[in-house]
Amino acid sequence: MLLSVYEKWPEVGCDEAGRGCLAGPVVGAAVVFPEHYSNDKINDSKKLNAAKRDELRKIIEQDALSFAVGFVDNVEIDAINILQASILAMHRALKQVSEPFNRILVDGNKFKPFYEIPHTCIVKGDGKYLSIAAASILAKTYRDEYMLQQAMLFPSYGWGKNKGYPTQYHRDAIRESGISVLHRKSFTLLSDDIQLSLF
Repeated sequence: MLLSVYEKWPEVGCDEAGRGCLAGPVVGAAVVFPEHYSNDKINDSKKLNAAKRDELRKIIEQDALSFAVGFVDNVEIDAINILQASILAMHRALKQVSEPFNRILVDGNKFKPFYEIPHTCIVKGDGKYLSIAAASILAKTYRDEYMLQQAMLFPSYGWGKNKGYPTQYHRDAIRESGISVLHRKSFTLLSDDIQLSLF
């Protein structure tokens, strides 16, 4: 029986950041490391502080055979829902990976086939597989960087601190100022049904 051509290539790890946010994009990332690569400092991005994530981002980008990130904005999220947008963000990252790979490791339990390359979903995979953990760091840092830039354009919402997540400050700002062009209209932005204006 003929072997799949992909069997001679390494795996790629995928993860996303920003699913639970009220504003901004969801960001997917993909990372391919050299065979037998190891780094004890790389871990699930949620277990690292911002300074450590930024430090590791540089190391990951330097050491990876290939890496990429993909963005899906709030308009697309509203059109296709956050689960589909998260998968699309990871697909967009995968399309940019320059290194061939034979299997996709995905954090979580939902994914859609990427061409004919086998994929495996791993719940809490960012705490189990190095390439997924690295992807979680890239997705988080690229998204945070974007939201920090947007915070300067939309200072009312406190994105410099909350990055678009549903903190009380963020919700209070929505109540007072209405929504921006970056808010996800399909999300429950407030706990009640008051009319929201577009900022």
